[in-house]
Amino acid sequence: MTYNFYAKRDTYEEDHYAFRDMVRAYLDRHVVDNITKWESDNDIPRDAIHAAGEQGLMSVSVDEAYGGAGIDDYRFRQIAIEEFARVGATSLASALGTHTDIVVPYFEHLGTDEQKQRWLPKLASGEWLAAIAMTEPGAGSDLRGIRTTAVRDGDDWVINGSKTFITNGMHAHLIVVAARTPDDAHPKGGGYTLFVVEDDREGCSRGRRLEKVGMHAQDTAELAFENVRIPDENRLSEVHTGLHELMSHLPLERLSIAVTAAAGARAALNWTVDYINERRAFGQAIADFQNTQFQIADMVTRLEVTQSYVDDCVAKHNRGELTPVDAAKAKWWATETHKDIVDRCLQLFGGYGYMLEYPIARAFCDTRVTTIYGGTTEIMKMLIARDVLGTK
Repeated sequence: MTYNFYAKRDTYEEDHYAFRDMVRAYLDRHVVDNITKWESDNDIPRDAIHAAGEQGLMSVSVDEAYGGAGIDDYRFRQIAIEEFARVGATSLASALGTHTDIVVPYFEHLGTDEQKQRWLPKLASGEWLAAIAMTEPGAGSDLRGIRTTAVRDGDDWVINGSKTFITNGMHAHLIVVAARTPDDAHPKGGGYTLFVVEDDREGCSRGRRLEKVGMHAQDTAELAFENVRIPDENRLSEVHTGLHELMSHLPLERLSIAVTAAAGARAALNWTVDYINERRAFGQAIADFQNTQFQIADMVTRLEVTQSYVDDCVAKHNRGELTPVDAAKAKWWATETHKDIVDRCLQLFGGYGYMLEYPIARAFCDTRVTTIYGGTTEIMKMLIARDVLGTK
């Protein structure tokens, strides 16, 4: 009996599996046959994203009043992530994950009712795509290094600065921008504040579409803000509280990456087990070699142990108990495990594993960034060590 990597798990209920069927139907209809073309074209058509919104894949947690399902259960997102990984739709999963898991929660948690009415329905429907602009050329994981400024001018704010590595940067309609807000009366001379900038604001421009090692269809861009004037109604956080809001939302971002990593490792192993059972060498199936069996046993065990911790973190998140340290542990361990498993699976494919027509080869390229974005493995370890040791 072949191991079933997508057998029912105790962490899911029947509603989740019904949702899985809906996700599979969307993928079969709009995605599976187009992945190679999108990767070659370095682009995902807007209609594919809009279709995801129409299918309800971008609005599970959004309140019903704003066009969503109003379901506060991250397991539905976990199911979707696993299905996207299963078919190798990494670029699309990244675009939708950034929108759904990272950006939309800022609107949900910080927006006024007027802001939610103005923005959330189009974000939930997939008509609009969102991005968040934190990272700058001189400030990677260190959010305190942000140099983009927003200066009050009457009833408006004027934003100046540049951002880089912005997922969905080329196609986003709304951009949540983290900026310094100088204030001589503030004890530290000011703080950080979050603003929403529409992509058609004068002075808001897109720079290069960045060439990446992997996820070629998913756009990553540079953004520039030159005297971009926005009304105070576009301010998303209280003045000077932006850094706190960014930090408080990072656990969900890191949980999303950990869930994606576990799903990616599961998909890689699924493809590999199918391949080694069919491929023959020296008169026998590759699966019959002892080294292959030891490799698979090791990787499956690592996946299941990792999955248990990730599932526990999802449960904690649903209960409102996920701490930044919990999320840091899940993020670094799951992504490093994912990277290791994909590398070893590619080896079992032999020369074919190096061919981009095989999903394992694309996964090898796509996986490398996961130990970097959302906070590097080294940063995650520092956060954990500080919690344990009580150091600064």
